[in-house]
Amino acid sequence: MSLRLSFSIRDSQYQPLARRSGEVFAEQMELRRKRAYDSASPDDGFRVLVDRLWPRGVSKGKAAIDLWAKDTAPSPELRRDWHAAADADWHVYADRYRAQLADESAEALRALAGEARRHPVVTLVYAAHDPERNHAVVLEEALRPLLSAPDETEGPRGDGRAE
Repeated sequence: MSLRLSFSIRDSQYQPLARRSGEVFAEQMELRRKRAYDSASPDDGFRVLVDRLWPRGVSKGKAAIDLWAKDTAPSPELRRDWHAAADADWHVYADRYRAQLADESAEALRALAGEARRHPVVTLVYAAHDPERNHAVVLEEALRPLLSAPDETEGPRGDGRAE
C-alpha cells in the first residue's frame, strides 16, 4: 500500500473519503500537538508521546498514549543543554534538534511518519510548558514533508512489493 500525504489543518471535521484499506487521504489528515498534562480526548486520534522521558506525575491510563516515539525526542545531551539555555537561544536549540532529526534520528522519524500515515488524526504529545517553543514544534515541522512524500518502504506497485 502506498500512502501519499500532505497536510492541511482545517477547522472542519474529518470526513472519510473512499480509500484503499489503511490509506488516509492527505486532504483529510490532521497533525496536532498537545501537552501531556492536558486531558486526553477521543478527538486527539492517534496519540504519540514524543518525549524521551515519561511525563512526571501522569499515569499511563490518563495519558492514553498509543505510541511512545522516544527515539524521535531530543538526545539527553540536547535536552540538558536546552533546559539550561536562555529563552533567547530557542533558534540554536531548534537548529541542533533539526540536525539530529536529519542524522541520528532520521530512521526513527521515518518510522513515525510511516505510522502516522495510517491515521486520520495524529496528536504529538509533549510535556514542555511552552506550547510554541518546544521540540514537538520542530518535530511537527520535520514530519510534515515526510508525510506528503511517498512511503519509502513501499514498492512501485504501492503494495510493498517491487514490480
